[in-house]
Amino acid sequence: MTTEVVPELPPEPGDLAYGRTVDRSLVHRAAVSEVFVTDIRPLTAMRVRTAVQLPLTHGYYSDHVQQPALYDALLLLESGRQAAIAGTHAHMGLSQGTTMIVDSFRMDLYGLAALKIGSKPGRLRIDTEYSGKANRRGRVRKGMVVQRYFMDDVEVGDHEMDVLFLNPHENEVLRHAQRGTPAPLTSDYGRHGPGDDGSGQQQPGQVGRGNPLNVVLSGAEHAPEAVRARVTPRFDNRALFDHVYDHLPAMTLVEAARQLALLTTGEPLATYAVGFEARFDRFAELDDTVLAEAARPGGGASGTVPVRFVQAGVQIAHVTVTTASGSQL
Repeated sequence: MTTEVVPELPPEPGDLAYGRTVDRSLVHRAAVSEVFVTDIRPLTAMRVRTAVQLPLTHGYYSDHVQQPALYDALLLLESGRQAAIAGTHAHMGLSQGTTMIVDSFRMDLYGLAALKIGSKPGRLRIDTEYSGKANRRGRVRKGMVVQRYFMDDVEVGDHEMDVLFLNPHENEVLRHAQRGTPAPLTSDYGRHGPGDDGSGQQQPGQVGRGNPLNVVLSGAEHAPEAVRARVTPRFDNRALFDHVYDHLPAMTLVEAARQLALLTTGEPLATYAVGFEARFDRFAELDDTVLAEAARPGGGASGTVPVRFVQAGVQIAHVTVTTASGSQL
């Protein structure tokens, strides 16, 4: 018996292509398998349209125990990040090596029925609009990115980010100003960070996961008004750490906020994260413990859960997670 896959037909002029991914350098990824953008088309001087193929299975983004299975909110968030970066390089004139640092973002998913995983990879379209004031050299260093998400022409969500665009030297100056000393790298450690041997890791099912590799919390403490835990991701998780970092990336903190939110609801098997509102005040350093604290929502699987991140006694980030019950799908 033989099987075959129908080849991707060439797109009509003006249509987005879903046949192959873009060059990984356009989305700042080391592994081709972590690239989801397949096409980028300019619409105006400050707007682009991007095609994204959402994978049916992925070691990180598909590792959820809730049913029915939906495309992961963080997969859509990562797709938006890739679309924004690819657009700046392909059509906005930003040079390779430019770092996009997110100061804050908001994301809402509302077309949940259209996000159910079917038998074919998902075709996501992202419309991105950039805004920002150019400096005297004609370069935008600070701006906003606004995005709308569509699945088969059904609008399923929106996303906006306040971002800084820094060249390597500017990024190095910013890191030195915060630390005062050179920052260690994830490559300086093994699978765990300093002071973490993996022994206190939360059980995967407690945070809506199946694979221990994807658990990023340890040592949860339950109090009547809040739940607290240490943020302890595995550095050998190549979805979260696709390349070498000198800090915990924002996506890792968002994952920690989601897992802590599911832990606070007490219903991780029936709770979905469908929205985030985040602010990042400082880099999360690798060589000191990051603590996360979530207020108990008191509303079961649906509601909002504010999560604050503290390092060395200082709040470094705040992420509010919006949750929904599976009965709402």
